[in-house]
Amino acid sequence: MTLSGSLFATFSALQRALAEALAAAVLAIPALLYASASNAADLPVLKVGDQSLQTRGILEASGQLKDLPYKIEWFNFPAAQPLGEALNAGAVDVGGLGDAPLVFALAAGARVRAVAATRSNPLDLAIVVGPQSPLTEVANLKGKRLATTRGSIGHYLALAALKKANLSASDVTFVFLAPADAKAALASGSVDAWSVWDPYTALGESRDHDRIIANGVGLSEGLSYQVATETAIAAKRAQLADFLRRVATGQRWALTHPDEVAAMQSRVTGLPTDVLKTVYQRGQVHPVAIDDSVVTAQQRTADTYEAASVIRAHLDVRASFDRSFPLP
Repeated sequence: MTLSGSLFATFSALQRALAEALAAAVLAIPALLYASASNAADLPVLKVGDQSLQTRGILEASGQLKDLPYKIEWFNFPAAQPLGEALNAGAVDVGGLGDAPLVFALAAGARVRAVAATRSNPLDLAIVVGPQSPLTEVANLKGKRLATTRGSIGHYLALAALKKANLSASDVTFVFLAPADAKAALASGSVDAWSVWDPYTALGESRDHDRIIANGVGLSEGLSYQVATETAIAAKRAQLADFLRRVATGQRWALTHPDEVAAMQSRVTGLPTDVLKTVYQRGQVHPVAIDDSVVTAQQRTADTYEAASVIRAHLDVRASFDRSFPLP
């Protein structure tokens, strides 16, 4: 099975738009924004890492990027792992990471803290197969090749789904690939399944009729974070606090304005509007306070990675949270 010409073009465009990965530190496209030329040089700069331009799309659509008292430089990444590496390198000040990628980054020694949290509907995570695949459930994956991105929420979903099906990680052959490469591998038949997240899941369903054999409901905590470097927390607290307030406001607005958010993000990313509307409607991303229940849920995620030897040492996640930024 091969990618159709139109879908290959769509994913090639997606890869070009989203795959600003790291070279030595970061290969990214910074966007200087929302300050007049006359006073731009006088304003502080907040370097923000984004995935699939989702945070930027919400902020632009909701009007939260108006009248900023600082400048934002955006750095876009196709997945969480390179964003986590950018945070670790100090190339960005703050960025959005899922719960599992945050564990992966901390285990690698990143000096970062989660400063804001969101929950989403875990329907936005899925293990998918091609439309002609004979696989219908996770138990069918024994002996098969499963693609995902190392340390991602897709990686976590795969481990949790295998455990639920009474399989171990060694019962499948993991193939660690960036999202666009994983999609091409699935379409060509070089892997049997792909564990991934939106917007990739929604795009594959809509354009290539990929089938979902498992989702994150009951397996994933549905948590994601804005994660800041310790340096930025100390030196850019005012800018961080303002940015987090705007993100929370934008997320609440997006819950009831999926059409506007999808249209805006489509203009930014080139992804189809209908796909992006699906992403926002089923994700239902909303801000939550960093409380004890969040910390406990994050510890479960870390323990799952430890049990699967994705991380080599026990990680006590309590020190990875900074609760001094109140939920707006």
